[in-house]
Amino acid sequence: MLQAASDDVAPAAFAGVESLARGMTFMRTKIIGAGALVAALCICWACGNKGATAISSQQSNATQSSSGDLHFKAPDGWTTEQASSSMRVAQYKLPKVEGDKEDASLVLYYFGATQGGTAQANIDRWISQMQQPDGSSSKDKARTETTTVNGLKLTTVDVMGTYTAEMAPGSKTFHNDENYRLRAAVVETPKGNYFVKLAGPAKTIARWDQSYTDYLKSFEFK
Repeated sequence: MLQAASDDVAPAAFAGVESLARGMTFMRTKIIGAGALVAALCICWACGNKGATAISSQQSNATQSSSGDLHFKAPDGWTTEQASSSMRVAQYKLPKVEGDKEDASLVLYYFGATQGGTAQANIDRWISQMQQPDGSSSKDKARTETTTVNGLKLTTVDVMGTYTAEMAPGSKTFHNDENYRLRAAVVETPKGNYFVKLAGPAKTIARWDQSYTDYLKSFEFK
């Protein structure tokens, strides 16, 4: 009887141990599964964080590339004037030569990173401000050129005729200056376009031709 009892207890005890073993195996399986899930989430987070870092780096580089200003040097003989508006980065008077009634005027404009229009739109507008005495097209007589100065793209125009630009934006009053010459340029920078406009009596502009060229060559963005 005792032996039987002993024999009866052994299978029960074995069943309990087996049940415990199965429970521990199940728990290990859950722990391993949870660990794998945590590891996967960590990898995903790391990948996402790396992507965010890359995007942040790209944005930082873009910001750095557009930071800075246009630097330039006014030639000797030009008179620096007080800019009459915040859109005028610089303003100069180029003294007239003998025989001309007026000085020439040069203004460097900056309207904002995406403001002021394209290079071609401005070239076309400037050409339209000059009328030919014989009624011919100023566009046919205008000289345009695209060059690079210190890594900056410059689009220039040079045209003579009767200057008919509006005296002030919205004034509805216009110049009517014969024998004038207009030289202008669009300077493309990482910060946006700058605009140079020189207008005045043809002989006076001719006097300052080399100075104007030197002025454009001094442009540097840093």
